[in-house]
Amino acid sequence: MKIQQESRKIRINAAGGGRKELLSIQEQVCLCLFYLRQIPTFQVLGMLFGVSKTEANDTFHYWIPILRDILPSSLLEQVSNNESELLFVQEVLTNFRLLVDSLEQPIYRHCDQKEQQKYFSGKKRQHTLKSLMIGIPEGKDIVEVEVGVPGPTADIKKVP
Repeated sequence: MKIQQESRKIRINAAGGGRKELLSIQEQVCLCLFYLRQIPTFQVLGMLFGVSKTEANDTFHYWIPILRDILPSSLLEQVSNNESELLFVQEVLTNFRLLVDSLEQPIYRHCDQKEQQKYFSGKKRQHTLKSLMIGIPEGKDIVEVEVGVPGPTADIKKVP
């Protein structure tokens, strides 16, 4: 069916014509993962990968939904729609020692005072976004992932 449609098309340019991609597929995925880890501006990202900021932006937004479909979601995200399953998973997780890894990435300070307070990290003494990953030992499952959470909201508070 698709072949018949293609054969009936009136083309100005040959099939497969157009501008060739500047980055290989591996480089495009690396660009996307690098952005998620470091959160640079797209201008800086483009400079690092030898493309324009628009190309970096387009590449990132092209790959994010694909990676979201390919990579498994976190355990809590998988059961978040069913409250009984969520409660069961939370109960089971209390029997494990969970591994927690977090990082803070500095960002530019906002002009608005209230926005500044949302992103201020007392630990780093600067404005940051935090990313947090929680997993079961030996990396058998990812329990939760939080990416780009404002400053102090990703901190774990000790309950007395």
